[in-house]
Amino acid sequence: MTTAVKRPVWTAVLCWLTVLIEGYDLVALGAAIPTLLKSGDVGFTPAGATLVATVSLVGVAVGAAGLGPLTDRFGRRWMLIGSVLVFSVFTLVIPLAPNVAVFGFFRFLAGLGLGACMPVALTVMTENLPAGRGASASTYTMTGYHVGAVLTSLLALVAKENWELLFYGGGIAGLVVLPVMWWKLPESSAFLEARQRGDTERFALRELVGPRFRRISVAVWTGSFMGLLLVYGLNTWLPQLMRTAGYPLSTSVTLLLVLNVGAIIGLLVAGTVADRLGIRRIARIWFGASAVLLAALSLRIDNSFLLNVMVLLTGVFVFSAQVLIYGYVAQAFPAQARGTALGMTSAVGRLGSIVGPFITGALVTAGVAYPWGFWVFAAVAAFALLAVLLLGKDGLRPVG
Repeated sequence: MTTAVKRPVWTAVLCWLTVLIEGYDLVALGAAIPTLLKSGDVGFTPAGATLVATVSLVGVAVGAAGLGPLTDRFGRRWMLIGSVLVFSVFTLVIPLAPNVAVFGFFRFLAGLGLGACMPVALTVMTENLPAGRGASASTYTMTGYHVGAVLTSLLALVAKENWELLFYGGGIAGLVVLPVMWWKLPESSAFLEARQRGDTERFALRELVGPRFRRISVAVWTGSFMGLLLVYGLNTWLPQLMRTAGYPLSTSVTLLLVLNVGAIIGLLVAGTVADRLGIRRIARIWFGASAVLLAALSLRIDNSFLLNVMVLLTGVFVFSAQVLIYGYVAQAFPAQARGTALGMTSAVGRLGSIVGPFITGALVTAGVAYPWGFWVFAAVAAFALLAVLLLGKDGLRPVG
């Protein structure tokens, strides 16, 4: 096997593992909270759990926005290694926290590293794979997120009351990956070429809202916000929404698994199709289909087979639609701006991940989660579609 072939293979594997770690971590807290609340360890209360969950996501958003520009200035390789190191160290010490405040502080610091992981990994993947594979580079890599979530669930079943194992596992996994990244992860050739041209210090964050990039920035930020609002809102509240609709508890929980199986299928299909037919076109179809399917779920479906098919298709379209936006950003921005653009797109999307569960929770509290929850989700998907429509033929062309 030649070096030219080895480099993309190692890049793909390491970036996929990085995203897997993110999926693992963001589900680990949710898996640990029931045990922490039951045992009262570290002084956890429902209010404390809500605070920790929120500051974790805020840390991820700040990390994505703040470290993106550093990626364009100092390189993809160092930022990815550094972000995994920060995440691993602070995740490893979480079980040592003496109280909820310190626990939340460690989660915030771990989130800073975690926030940079995904956008930097997607940047590296895009720049080290052959041209014309930007969409599949993003969607294939993001399957790692769902694999990580499954691994967390399996470990939680084994760990039972030993919630500390979930964080020790995540921290150790990151530290194990680090030496392999140091040894095998190459620097992006696109970044090296930009540095040789003297472009690495020319792009400022404010340029994303300047005349050249304003339209595309607003469009992808809106799409990312709406997309992650759907992803986190559905993953957090789908079982409760279905229970409110009158479905049995066992059916409601099973549908969450079906939704995420659909997500993996959608990620594998969407990237391949988008690379052939264009990311803009497929993103429009995907968000449009999401809106229709979410609206349809507001109807009571008594046929269990049809219900499972509907939820599976919802997972296929909703989860991969948001990831297609990352693929578009990676192609549309020049190399010297790519890390910054992906970082900000991810950061704005993280705000949606906070808002989504909050909005749905408010509907549940008000007793109108069904059918209003699905109607709200359908409207969100429609807004995302409108944002993607801004990326028309007269928009920016992929450059760099």
